[in-house]
Amino acid sequence: MSNSIELMKSFEYNLTLEELNKRTSSEYLITKKFLNVDSLEYKKLEDGDKKALAYLVKASIIFDKIYMQLDNVHNLEVLEWLKKQSESGDEKGKLTLKLFYGQKGVNAVDNMSKEVQLIKGIDSKIGKGFYPEDLTKEEFYTILITMIHKGKINEVKNILTQRSVVVRDNDELKGIDYIDYFKEDFIKVADLLDKAREYSTNADFNEYLDLQAKALRTADPMLDAYADKKWASLQDIPLEFTITRESYEDKMTASIIENEELQKLLDKNNINAISKDSLGCRVGIVNKEGTDNLLKIKKYLPALAKAMPNSDKYIQILSDDDEKQTMVDVDMVIATGDVGAYRGGITLAENLPNADKMTFKIGGGRRNVYHRQIRFVSDTAKLQKKLDEILCSEQHIYYNNEADHLATIGHENAHTLGPKDSKEKLGKYSNIIEENKADMVSLAFLDLLIEKGMYTKDERNQIIVTEVVCNFLKSKPILTQAHRVRTVMQNKYFFDNGGYEITAYGKIKVNIDKIPKIAYKMLEEIISVQLSGNFKDAKDYVTKYFVWTDEMQLIAEKLQKIDKTLNGCVENKLADSLLE
Repeated sequence: MSNSIELMKSFEYNLTLEELNKRTSSEYLITKKFLNVDSLEYKKLEDGDKKALAYLVKASIIFDKIYMQLDNVHNLEVLEWLKKQSESGDEKGKLTLKLFYGQKGVNAVDNMSKEVQLIKGIDSKIGKGFYPEDLTKEEFYTILITMIHKGKINEVKNILTQRSVVVRDNDELKGIDYIDYFKEDFIKVADLLDKAREYSTNADFNEYLDLQAKALRTADPMLDAYADKKWASLQDIPLEFTITRESYEDKMTASIIENEELQKLLDKNNINAISKDSLGCRVGIVNKEGTDNLLKIKKYLPALAKAMPNSDKYIQILSDDDEKQTMVDVDMVIATGDVGAYRGGITLAENLPNADKMTFKIGGGRRNVYHRQIRFVSDTAKLQKKLDEILCSEQHIYYNNEADHLATIGHENAHTLGPKDSKEKLGKYSNIIEENKADMVSLAFLDLLIEKGMYTKDERNQIIVTEVVCNFLKSKPILTQAHRVRTVMQNKYFFDNGGYEITAYGKIKVNIDKIPKIAYKMLEEIISVQLSGNFKDAKDYVTKYFVWTDEMQLIAEKLQKIDKTLNGCVENKLADSLLE
């Protein structure tokens, strides 16, 4: 027997103790509280669903491990090192570990759009953990071009699918389906889903768990499609379990459109370069009252589809008779992986599956899931102070946090409206354009929804004022922050078109009645960009309006004095108890 002891790799902290103390203090690191052990939502569950919930929580934890590897190849070894440092009493280790858990990784962008690097020498890569760490864009393009010329079309398709991890294969690259790459972990998840199904009381939900477990055991996109189709149909169920797949992080694949030679070869060989999915998991309890409120908008979606700009010039995501749109409001138990990473913010809601998924070829629909605990205001005094500083006093009556939720409902449903195809050709600007579209839909059709009976005039005014105010940020974002870039673009567009003004006292005054028309005008332009399928058109449009103005800077400086938040974390007391 060998007496050698394998030494754990050592790392060097990137942040000073002073900076770590600041960033982990309650003023700078906010906490979102998910369901507690004594929550009524949990107590009301059937005993079988309580047992099933415990298995679902255990399954969700595995997605933290998977996500971290997709995010950065060093995350897991850094995590183990930080745990050891923390256990040894190292103060820097304890504080760095706290930040690591919050942002679920070594690197993140905080609320001031500043890159946060916890460990020296480990920075964020353009290909994240999806591609070899040392792979540059130029080498990537060269390898793919060479492989195509060699006739290795299927191999290139495997590299450019949204569901593969790419590794080096001598002088070439090889795409490995993530079901095979993380085989051991996915089998564990599948086994836990089978266990949950033994106790869960809902037949529909159990059918989904069975399909999802099968999809995690075999690398077959069609199995995912069957699971997605069933998941998207779930409506009247007690529990929520979702494997989330979003493609915001992979900038390597999205950059291909910038290389004309490679893109022409891909087009010639019918190869679609689809940005890779980050994986996450959400577990919760469906809130019936909140869900009933969400469903009110469903009957108006066909009318909104007809009212979309140039709706006769493209295939709609949602057709006139399409009922394949389910919605649930969820009391959160745990969020792991991509959906649970607190990086300057955390996801309020999701509309899935995305349009690149196989499920749509077999008639699958979409499902919106809203996160109740994330949208709750934790500090009403700070909110009032913010309003006093940046919004003219006569419009305070229109600021309403529930109106922000209504706007989010409009935003998420808007992803189901508009052109079905061409958006992937917009490269790294695709997500920015799409998120901008969703916001403009939520504002452009408010008057139509008043006419239909969805909203009152007061609710319409509240949505408008609340959304304009929420668009103002504490600092200029970086281009990779699609959700934040789109708010700057809207701010610029609204100001240029008279949607709001800054008073002599340095406060926002919204010209409420102008906003819907301005939003429709911007929506028309956005749809035109999406229909063009032209990378340059998208780049030019984003560049034109992604401008940080003096007005934005004025409000940003006020917000910085009021709100010190840089990042956040999540408290999962019920989930923690179920893991014991």
